[in-house]
Amino acid sequence: MPCLFPNLAPYHTGFLDRGDDNRIFFALSGNPLGKPALLLHGGPGSGILESARRHFDPDLWHIIQFDQRGCGKSTPSAADFANTLSDNTTDHLIGDIDALRYMLGLDRWLVFGTSWGATLALVYAQAFSHSVEGIVLAGITTTRWEEIDWLYNGMRLFLPEAHQRFIAAIPAHLREHHPVTAYHALLNDGDPAVRQKAAFDWHFWEAGSISAKKQDGGMADLPERWRDPVFVLARARLCAHYFHHRAWLADRQIIDNASKLSGITGILIQGRLDLQGPPKTAYELFREWPTSELVMLDEAGHSTGDRGMAAAIMAAIDRFAKTA
Repeated sequence: MPCLFPNLAPYHTGFLDRGDDNRIFFALSGNPLGKPALLLHGGPGSGILESARRHFDPDLWHIIQFDQRGCGKSTPSAADFANTLSDNTTDHLIGDIDALRYMLGLDRWLVFGTSWGATLALVYAQAFSHSVEGIVLAGITTTRWEEIDWLYNGMRLFLPEAHQRFIAAIPAHLREHHPVTAYHALLNDGDPAVRQKAAFDWHFWEAGSISAKKQDGGMADLPERWRDPVFVLARARLCAHYFHHRAWLADRQIIDNASKLSGITGILIQGRLDLQGPPKTAYELFREWPTSELVMLDEAGHSTGDRGMAAAIMAAIDRFAKTA
């Protein structure tokens, strides 16, 4: 595995005031005179990952990150029940991205996204292709219904015990609904105890689907920050909100509009063993996007920490670093 660049603290942080009571937290790292790169986090609602910037040479790149609406340090938080999330949609996020670009005085930037961040990167690039110098994606998703249903129903073929726990946590009166619909209702219940339990149950299922280890369905299975009640509530509400509304995208919208990416070089890095984002999506996108390249890693899953992922991501980024 290649050596990632050392831990890097931002040289500047701040808030982008969007004029609709949303304040978007952003962090700038690396070389302010370097080539600009926008890093889009997953989730939805996972927030800035400090480790993501370690794929970029800080001497060459101006590294730009932000917490998407409702998560991380952006306000208001999705963990706050008073936040109805009515102003938190894919279109709102796209507007935030270009407002950030404008505030920073940038013409074009490289866009890097993983998982849900890949979906967001693609929608943004299709809307603002003139602002995108190139795209690097890992763990490719397009958030069409087929992919959403796979995440919360289809994977039971591989994880029957974990899925049974996930479904058993749904009250009887909601079990006739799709799991996303049921959890969306629970995460918006008037009882804070119901919301909090649903948030942890949502994350227990996700933890089981990203690990090859046997899961017991308890707190010990969760990554450290997934044990934080506020974090999991905000993230689960955002995930369910976006997936319940199918990200406000027409089914197959991204793949069917791949021609809008014509002329943009895209490097798609995909683990063949990716359960959360099966390779079919990356392959279909590659077939419809003539200026894209597909890097299939036979021993990797969804995590950027899987075998071969870091090397492939850093090699792709390095190629763009060398362009004029």
